[in-house]
Amino acid sequence: MSCTVEDIKKLFAEFPPEDVHWRAQTVTRDGTKALALAYLDARDVMDRLDSVCGPENWQDRYEFNGPRTVCYLSIRIDGEWITKADGAGDTAVEAEKGALSDALKRAAVKWGIGRYLYALGDTWVPCESRDVQGRKQFVRFKDDPWRHTRPIAKAASAASQKRGLAEIEDDLLDCATIAAVDQCADEWRKKSIDEGWSRDFKMAAAEKFKAARERIAAQEKEAA
Repeated sequence: MSCTVEDIKKLFAEFPPEDVHWRAQTVTRDGTKALALAYLDARDVMDRLDSVCGPENWQDRYEFNGPRTVCYLSIRIDGEWITKADGAGDTAVEAEKGALSDALKRAAVKWGIGRYLYALGDTWVPCESRDVQGRKQFVRFKDDPWRHTRPIAKAASAASQKRGLAEIEDDLLDCATIAAVDQCADEWRKKSIDEGWSRDFKMAAAEKFKAARERIAAQEKEAA
């Protein structure tokens, strides 16, 4: 028996807090806080697929394009195989194995697994650090990162996010400098987090700001 559309909705369910892992992306200059990123282990993703879909109703396939690994994650829904894909680059440790795991987790996000973690926003957590060649290096978190997260925003509808992208285009018409674009981007980044924008719409917004910066830079080069 294959999955149903109702079964697939269960993939979006939150995980127990203890099943979510955290890593430090960056440390403040004084070394007292670290930006904590939440992530799932690949085994947790596979367990979720097994429990919701059944081991016989999902499969993964990988392609390697230079340093990038693409995972094609397929689920059988009402008798039909449906595939969603995403990719990742090699990681610093165990490059190939890390890329396989990351690609699987990214493809799983397309199916809703762990997607809510992207709505946590910036989570700065007190930490211990040490000096390494004049720079602060993360050692460990001094507190539970969950204590420093903001409430997860309710996911915005596709229609409201499309309206937001149109509003971004209108705002960019008034931006005559790269600094103005950066300020606009920062305001919309905060708004997108508060409103619960999806990863795809956040990326679409980032592309608009990137295009605006490139346009202004080209204009400034022409005028010079």
